[in-house]
Amino acid sequence: MASTPVAAAPGAEDAKLKALFTASDEAGLRRNPMSALYRGDLRYAGSIGDPFTDAHEAAECAASESDLKALRAIDRAALSAVDRIAYDVFDTDTAIDLRQCRDPDLRTSFEVRPINHFYGFHLSYAELASGQGAAPFRSLIDYENNLKRNREFAGAIDRIIGRFRQGMQLGIVESKLTTRNMIEQLDLQIGKGVEGSIYAEPVDGMPATIPASDRARIRAEQLALIRSQMLPALVRLRDFLRDIYLPAAREGVGLSAMKGGDKVYAYLIQRSTTLPLTAAEVHQIGLDEVARIRGEMAIAAKAAGFKGTLAELFAYMRTDKSFQPKSVEQLRLGFQAIRARVEARIGEQFSTLPKAPLDIRATPAFKEKSAAGGEYMRGTADGTRPGIFFYNGYDLPSRYLWEDETLFLHEGEPGHHFQISLAQENADLPNFMRYGGNTAFVEGWALYAESLWKELGMETDPWQRLGGLNDEMLRAMRLVVDSGIHADGWDRARSIQYMLDNSPEAVTDATAEVERYIAIPGQALAYKMGQLTISRLKAKAMTELGAKFDPREFHAQVLMSGALPLPVLEKKIDDWIVAKKG
Repeated sequence: MASTPVAAAPGAEDAKLKALFTASDEAGLRRNPMSALYRGDLRYAGSIGDPFTDAHEAAECAASESDLKALRAIDRAALSAVDRIAYDVFDTDTAIDLRQCRDPDLRTSFEVRPINHFYGFHLSYAELASGQGAAPFRSLIDYENNLKRNREFAGAIDRIIGRFRQGMQLGIVESKLTTRNMIEQLDLQIGKGVEGSIYAEPVDGMPATIPASDRARIRAEQLALIRSQMLPALVRLRDFLRDIYLPAAREGVGLSAMKGGDKVYAYLIQRSTTLPLTAAEVHQIGLDEVARIRGEMAIAAKAAGFKGTLAELFAYMRTDKSFQPKSVEQLRLGFQAIRARVEARIGEQFSTLPKAPLDIRATPAFKEKSAAGGEYMRGTADGTRPGIFFYNGYDLPSRYLWEDETLFLHEGEPGHHFQISLAQENADLPNFMRYGGNTAFVEGWALYAESLWKELGMETDPWQRLGGLNDEMLRAMRLVVDSGIHADGWDRARSIQYMLDNSPEAVTDATAEVERYIAIPGQALAYKMGQLTISRLKAKAMTELGAKFDPREFHAQVLMSGALPLPVLEKKIDDWIVAKKG
């Protein structure tokens, strides 16, 4: 006789979901030990793993297939409201990852272009091993782990060369522009020699708590590694890129000039925005936003007392020396003063503040030429490593004081530092939501944070308001230029000129921006699409809730579940509005 089905105990499906999340996260950290290190998890700190191998890529894809199958076996309807959100996030993110895994063209295209001048192992590992990044250098075991990782460095570099060779054989190659920039970056690292190497920096100031004999041994071993393995590996990569790869690299800077590039760009639009958009739709949204912001700039210019065309305004903002910082120290002190002003008003907009402190530092010299004007590096959930707002002091005449307030709102408070810290400090979230996330939410939130200037007492100076509009204009132009480059065949010169025609961006900044879009297609689309979504949801909530709307509650709804795919965020806010209305 058939048995009668027994209903699952209350919470049984939630327990299955949490078990899946925990198992998936643990397995992911074992496969990617450097990801664990960035979290402050030191269990695997003596290894970099096996990046740039077929085995690693296969393991990542197999894990995604297994995770999605296990997820779909869970009854979503039986989950709590909170866990249904987590289910949807995991489902959406894993499905996007699997789209790349299941399409051989997509998978191969990414594998054979393993680094570029914006994101690459040669940059991220240098920062990690410098003593200024995520890896701790407080104890003897920290230094021993660094040595272990460094012994694996040359192998990873040689595998990168192997991947590039595969791409040459298949006709899937980086642009000559990106390749030349990588060569320049490698020249800079190599040119510092052994003792001047960024990889030698941690051994120059070892803590006195480490015995003198160990300090001497660690120093000798590290310098020997740099001399015999690490620098030679960098030389091999530089020489390969310069002498073999560069002649084979493509002239066209956009993906439309690369074999299979159209399919790759369509995928990157979805991965970056989490929305079903075409390149043409992105381009038109950008054009509309550029036109709107130009109108607001004209109004702000009049408030500043400027008489002239927008082109004349842009030229004035670029060249007037009163806007140019006189020193990197002036920038640092200015950002500290801005932070104090923001923190005096922040409680009016946010009910929960991060526990993690925020440091303000200059961008390290080894990466400042190609780095953005500001960057954020996450701290650890336990607060042992602060979040860091890096401001770029390279080429001071191209850094403008009128952009400082909006830059701090974006990179610092309440931008990246709030969003990333509040997520990872929320122990009730599964780890993939605490530490993961999509670019559209992460960068969309940071751009949305800039729009809180009035509520936080910023941009009372009309020139700072113009700086805020310029930053918004930058993100709107990205929609136009990124899609122009990768779908419509725009070249570097046309792209730079478009940015100069529509903003006071310096030539240095506009050039770095365009070369960034060339290196990492689609990523720049996420900012504006995320901000537009959050702003639209806020306007909807304000309209529907009226007097019941509280910005602190809205911001908590947006932030306290981690970085949600935009369709998942929209459903969450819609549900909150319904519940709030009663």
